[in-house]
Amino acid sequence: MRAVSDGEAGPRDDVRRPQLLRVRGRSVAWVPPLLLLAGIVAVDFRTSSDFRILSWIVLVPGIAAAICGVWGTAVFAVLAPVTYIAADAVLPHEYQAGLPDLVLAGIGGVLATLACVVRVRGERRMLHMEDVAATIRRTVLRPLPPGWGGLDHAAVYLAADSEARVGGDFYDIQTGLHGTRLILGDVQGKGLAAVEAAAALLGTFREAAYHEPDLTAVAVRLEARMQRHIGMRTALGGEDGERFATAVLLGFPQEQPDAMDAVVLGHESPLVVGPDGVRSLLPGHGLPLGLGELAPTDGPPPVRRVPLAPGETLLLTTDGVTEARDGDGAFYPLATEVAEAVAADPGIAQPRRLVAFVRESTLRHCGGHLADDTTVFAVRRRAGRGNGEGNGRLQP
Repeated sequence: MRAVSDGEAGPRDDVRRPQLLRVRGRSVAWVPPLLLLAGIVAVDFRTSSDFRILSWIVLVPGIAAAICGVWGTAVFAVLAPVTYIAADAVLPHEYQAGLPDLVLAGIGGVLATLACVVRVRGERRMLHMEDVAATIRRTVLRPLPPGWGGLDHAAVYLAADSEARVGGDFYDIQTGLHGTRLILGDVQGKGLAAVEAAAALLGTFREAAYHEPDLTAVAVRLEARMQRHIGMRTALGGEDGERFATAVLLGFPQEQPDAMDAVVLGHESPLVVGPDGVRSLLPGHGLPLGLGELAPTDGPPPVRRVPLAPGETLLLTTDGVTEARDGDGAFYPLATEVAEAVAADPGIAQPRRLVAFVRESTLRHCGGHLADDTTVFAVRRRAGRGNGEGNGRLQP
């Protein structure tokens, strides 16, 4: 599994993979093949005629091809035969290896250079794909400035697949004309189709949360967007006919700083974590996005206003947390674990510490083997500040 969000300002994926064999910023990849070349010559000179290893010099370009660039490999492809000729020439005639091994060294150098070209091209292609994946991550899980929307926040995303970069989990905070809104959701399924659905829902949320006066209208627009997305994918021959997404919508009204609005659409209810303990919001009262036509009534899910005391933190997770299993198959007891931790140390209720605790305890519970993508998101209203104060709420 891999954490791709540090929990304060969103993912930090612009840092390249650390390059090996570098000292003070300079490459020393040429050192191993050069040492091997010198070692082969030295050993060959110090052994009897019954133990000739000068022909092993063909290994030098091969080693260079694995760790050096194309030009570095080409240099060793030339240096190896030249060294072979020079070393072989100083030996008595009866001990010289002769032309066959020289040809072998020359052919080995050519093949090593070609192999290095293929390797370098593959690495460039991989880096390009990582750039594309990073762009997708920034679209789905965009960086959030500290204190954005008048909220202290922290988040972490863990991929079940160690090579995965992004999945169907998504979250965001959007400031707007009617206060700050928050979403956390989980698209059913995995792969690029789930990422595409998550991106579509986030785009709609960012616009609707900015303009719409209440969360009900935001939920309606999200449901419509999911239905349109499913219809388009089905028309294109995709297999999205059964796709849906669970989500939690939260609103922080400016006129009432001690309360929040909530719409839970088939998702796990958030936990409210404070120095006095842990409580759960009311169970979800709406169907997942994409299944709205199955609702028993034609009306949208109602918005519920929930009291929120100063210092209380909202903890939102996807099912990768609650469905994490230990060796005996027992699910991770999120509420119990958090309640015990807060009782022992009330400071854990702070968003950053809370996210770190849930992350570590979840991984410890399942032994580091996550069965699903996992997102942990915690937010708290900033003390003494309204939603619209100093948060750029008029920005989209």
